[in-house]
Amino acid sequence: MTTSMELKEGLARENTQCGAISIRLLELKIPMYAVKNQNVRLECHYDLEGETLYSVKWYKDGNEFYRFVPRDMPPAQVFPLPGVAVDMHNSSESQVVLSSVQLSTSGLYRCEVSGEAPYFQTVTENNRMTVVALPEEGPRITGGKPRYQIGDTVKVNCTSGRSKPAALLNWFINGEAADQSLLKGPHIIVTGREGLETSVLGLQFVVKQKHFKKGDMKLKCLATIATIYLKSNEQSIEGERPLRASVLESRGTVAPAESRADRVQAAGSRLFYNPRLSVLVLCCLLFRWLLMR
Repeated sequence: MTTSMELKEGLARENTQCGAISIRLLELKIPMYAVKNQNVRLECHYDLEGETLYSVKWYKDGNEFYRFVPRDMPPAQVFPLPGVAVDMHNSSESQVVLSSVQLSTSGLYRCEVSGEAPYFQTVTENNRMTVVALPEEGPRITGGKPRYQIGDTVKVNCTSGRSKPAALLNWFINGEAADQSLLKGPHIIVTGREGLETSVLGLQFVVKQKHFKKGDMKLKCLATIATIYLKSNEQSIEGERPLRASVLESRGTVAPAESRADRVQAAGSRLFYNPRLSVLVLCCLLFRWLLMR
């Protein structure tokens, strides 16, 4: 037996084929990506162009989960669907708010707007939304040393924590993207009931003079997920520097500076051994001895 709703939908399709459509769907706003556990607003803006609104329906992967019919009481109705939780208080004829979206909320969403009798003109449009689980913290760099010298081998890993999908990792040396030949991986580790993914990307190369900029080498790991997540971690590594004593030796031996005390002592030594002064002293002593006689 054909229901009233099925009859109206049949009329809508028939009138669509005959070109008797005046309703226009102006804009469908469905985010390409949404973050797990956040609320998401789906918007459907339309122009009835003089027609009376009969219904607005929302579908996920072909299954209806929300309907708004102005003349019904109440006008809004929800149909249970796994992964979809509708916030009835904030939903209306032009928008649907999904509460605390989960990975299972991902799918193809469609808005369908229909006018009243006798034509039940209908317009529809759809877009896909993917729910993303983000890492709890930014990427971590492990395996590095505080100092390297030319000829040493750098062998480090960058790890981005559990997410869905796995984070895309990139290495940079002094701000320039590392050559693909220096990369090891990526390796993806899947864990948990939801299949969250941990990504690891290694970097390995032999240190050369060109890797040091003003004595330092900077290693940065960048983690991205779609267009909604971008985090980085950077380590600054020092090159081995020559000791200061070695630098002084290379310039040649420097004679120690003469101190003031040395000059005074030298002056005293010259005064004590002056031969003229010695003769004068002896003459004075002889003259005094003659007077006393």
